[in-house]
Amino acid sequence: MWREFLGNSTSGGTGGKNTRSRAPAPQPPAPAPYSKRTPAAPTSHPHPLMDKPHHSPTSWPDARAIAARAAVKEAAHAAPVMRPLSEALGQVLAAPLAALTDLPPFDTSAMDGWALAGPGPWRLPTDDQDQDQDHGILAGHGAAAALPDGHAVRIATGARVPPGATAVLRSEYGTDAGDGWLHASAAHPVVLGQDIRTRGQECRSGDQLLPAGTLVTPAVLGLAAAAGYDELPTVRRPRVEVLVLGDELLTEGLPQDGRIRDALGPMVGPWLRALGAEVTGTRRLTDEADAVCAAVAESSADVVVTTGGTAAGPVDHVHPTLRRLGAELLVDGVAVRPGHPMLLARLAPENPEDSKKSENPEKSETPGPQTRPARHLVGLPGNPLAAVSGLLTLAEPLLRTLTGRPAPAPGPAPLAEAVQGHPRDTRLVPVTFRQDAAVPLRFTGPAMLRGIAVADGLAVIPPGGAKRGTEVEVLDLPWSAIATEQLSYADQSRHADQSRHADQSRHADQSRHADQSRHADQTRHADQSRPTGRAPRPPRASHRKDNAARHGDGEDISPEEGPA
Repeated sequence: MWREFLGNSTSGGTGGKNTRSRAPAPQPPAPAPYSKRTPAAPTSHPHPLMDKPHHSPTSWPDARAIAARAAVKEAAHAAPVMRPLSEALGQVLAAPLAALTDLPPFDTSAMDGWALAGPGPWRLPTDDQDQDQDHGILAGHGAAAALPDGHAVRIATGARVPPGATAVLRSEYGTDAGDGWLHASAAHPVVLGQDIRTRGQECRSGDQLLPAGTLVTPAVLGLAAAAGYDELPTVRRPRVEVLVLGDELLTEGLPQDGRIRDALGPMVGPWLRALGAEVTGTRRLTDEADAVCAAVAESSADVVVTTGGTAAGPVDHVHPTLRRLGAELLVDGVAVRPGHPMLLARLAPENPEDSKKSENPEKSETPGPQTRPARHLVGLPGNPLAAVSGLLTLAEPLLRTLTGRPAPAPGPAPLAEAVQGHPRDTRLVPVTFRQDAAVPLRFTGPAMLRGIAVADGLAVIPPGGAKRGTEVEVLDLPWSAIATEQLSYADQSRHADQSRHADQSRHADQSRHADQSRHADQTRHADQSRPTGRAPRPPRASHRKDNAARHGDGEDISPEEGPA
């Protein structure tokens, strides 16, 4: 909740110090009915997994693994959605893409020039022959007449090569003297098959072009069209609804009268869309138990994402709501800072209220099936950066499974400077990239967004901290540039950077002693250009502002830090 940010001493929400266990809290009295649906009264037998006491939060790596596995069954049974190519951009392939035709589908010319038959010189078409000498064979036309041995005919790039042709001679390599004969340049002798794209050169019909799980990019659309597709089987985007909790939040204007602006409403929905979700809407709810329970119970989304209310304060209603709905808690608190009150739950396929209505059909207001596929709820803390931590820890792995996307490859990077750690928990610290090193940023408190707003990723700092130069995992943000780990790219980037440095040093030295400097620079350049045998993380574009660099804004990461 935002109460930690406000410093509300009267509330024990996420702002208070909390060492709660994962055991369920005492059951509250049954609340008053709310419109449309009345939640079932608390039972004496909550979900068995919610009834087991847990005295420590889930480790950060385990929490991510649990989230990635949580929806495997749902993803496996989801039917693909056929989308026309015009609507498939940004989707994920639900099945491998196999070629429906040979590529190219017939022998084609790779260049503008002449199609040749046999050795030269070659006889060109005469005026009385059925051939347009000005254009010759053009792309998009049907099959041309067979080309006799020793003859040539004009041909355009992409045009079907006529039967009998053995090569294509580029326009700049041939000479037509006007005497009816074509001669090849002596410097460019004709080779059998030159500049002919043979049928099936790229693929044969039935070849697998791309695996399932491939993101549909503009290049994928082009390949699919060339391979004969009009529509593609894509993974159905999971439908996600965002519920923003908190009486203290304003939707416009400046903070006033103890209330602050809602930062999560404008941020969480677009973030989820960037992770591949279809966000059906963002609703803002008051801190009332019935309102929260009704919104979760009646949501038709595959995933419900709540912000705030995940701790154990008097107006933190997420845990009581999950108990009332018979949900299964998969993750209840994570050993990570910021954001450890986050949670992940599987909502029951049949709500307790639905069960009561099925037992008393005459009391049911809405006839029809009372069951539906299992859904999930991700509970994010109310502090903004803590919520970001929850998005990357729980929402991203869950949605990755539901969208069929492969897990990203680990992206380690050396730290440009030491980072203080929490004694027991993992820390997620906003960083930007300077060359191949991760530079920690300032403003990393749970309620702060200045750091993440200019970050390229979040560095995963193990308990106890990490020294300068230590390689740590960096979680890419959905919109950050995708890093390639190919050795060739790393070598080229390193060589370019070192060459620029050498050039700058050489210019300064030459002003003093040009001859000595030139010899030293050549030696240094040769040494630096040698491969090191190791592929560091390539330099990445950064939009960091210099005044945001260097951590150390005084955030509290002691063992007594609050629950966010």
